[in-house]
Amino acid sequence: MANMIPISTVTVGSGGASTIDFVNIPQIYTDLKIVISARSSASGVQERFKAVFNGSTSDYTLRWLGNAAGSAVSYTRTDFGDNQLNYMPGSTATTSTFGNAEIYIPNYTSSNFKSISVDGVMENNSTTVYFGLLAGLWSNTSPITSFTISAGQPFVQYSSATLYGIRKY
Repeated sequence: MANMIPISTVTVGSGGASTIDFVNIPQIYTDLKIVISARSSASGVQERFKAVFNGSTSDYTLRWLGNAAGSAVSYTRTDFGDNQLNYMPGSTATTSTFGNAEIYIPNYTSSNFKSISVDGVMENNSTTVYFGLLAGLWSNTSPITSFTISAGQPFVQYSSATLYGIRKY
């Protein structure tokens, strides 16, 4: 049996925000879960968001599988610049539509490499839909103490993310 406890929620204010940050993550849980509802000020219909653990810009590998605007897409990335987890609406997407994603990080305090899984969707009231699943690895043995979500352009007002700690009994 598992117990999911909210640790922190960040909601973007009226000026927008370039990042959503969780710092000083307590080291008392087994796993972490981050639930995101976000939209970007980027021009165009969609924008990708990415994540950084402990401020590190290296040692990430990911595999994304999904649908990007009607086309099946699969890619592998190993460079930080393409450490993109999923999509969210941009400025020309349907007004007030937010993309949603769940990020799961098991054993975030262990001295092993850290795995990550993401399930996300972004839609527009046209034929443009992006959804996908991601499996990733951060090849670092440090416990995760901070988590930063960013995109090419700032997050808009009301974008939010909640960090949960999960305890297994």
